[in-house]
Amino acid sequence: MAITGLGGFATRVPVHRAQAVPLPEGFDVLAAAAFPQSFCTAMYALSERGRLLPGERVLVLGAGGGVGLAVVQVAKALGAVVLAAASTGEKRERARRAGADDVIGYDGLKEAARAWAVDVAVDPVGGELSEQALRGLREGGRLLVVGFASGAIARLPANQVLLRNRAVVGVDWGAWSMSHAAENRAVLEGLLTMPGIVPAAPEVRPLAEAGRAMDDLLERRVTGKIVLVPSS
Repeated sequence: MAITGLGGFATRVPVHRAQAVPLPEGFDVLAAAAFPQSFCTAMYALSERGRLLPGERVLVLGAGGGVGLAVVQVAKALGAVVLAAASTGEKRERARRAGADDVIGYDGLKEAARAWAVDVAVDPVGGELSEQALRGLREGGRLLVVGFASGAIARLPANQVLLRNRAVVGVDWGAWSMSHAAENRAVLEGLLTMPGIVPAAPEVRPLAEAGRAMDDLLERRVTGKIVLVPSS
C-alpha cells in the first residue's frame, strides 16, 4: 500500500520505496486502497489535534462518508463514546455498524450535542452545521475542522469560541503528512494493527468511470469509500 498523492487514477503508479507500507496478512487489498487518507486523517485529528482522552464524547458529522466512518472507528478504538450524525438513514445505519454508540440526523443537531455533553466535534462537512456543532460543545470542547463536503465554508461567531472556553482547531493531515513522512508512516502502520479497526468494504467501480465516481462524491451520493479498479 502507498500514499501517492496525485497520479493514483492509473493502472500502474511508480512510488518511492519509503512510501510503500506492507499490508498485514489477510488485509483486504481493496480496503487498503481506500484506507490511508481516511484513517490517517481520523487518527491525526483525534490524537494530535483534538487531544482526545478516553471516555470523552465525540460528535462525528458526515458519519456516513469515508472520513466520518473512519473517525467513528478510531474514536471508539481510543476509548471515546461516539454520537454519529448523517443525512440519511442508510448512512446512519452504516455509522452504527462501524461502532457508533448512537446516531442522529441533522435536525436539532445543537440540542443533541448539548444533551450528550460533547467534548470533541469532528466536522468534515462545514456550512451551517459547523456553527451548530460549535454551539453544542460543552465547556472546554473542541471543534475539529476537517473539510467542507457541503461546499460551504462556515463563518463561526467568535463569541461562541470564547464562551465556555471552547476551541476551533484546524486539521490539515495532507500538509502534515508531506512534511512529517516518518511520523505519518508510524501512524499508518499503527492503524493497520490497531484492535477494532476494520475498514468496511468499499464500493468498487471500473477505472473508466473515474469521472462519474468523482461527480457522485461531489454530490454526496456516496456512502463510505469508492475504489477504482483497472480492467484486466
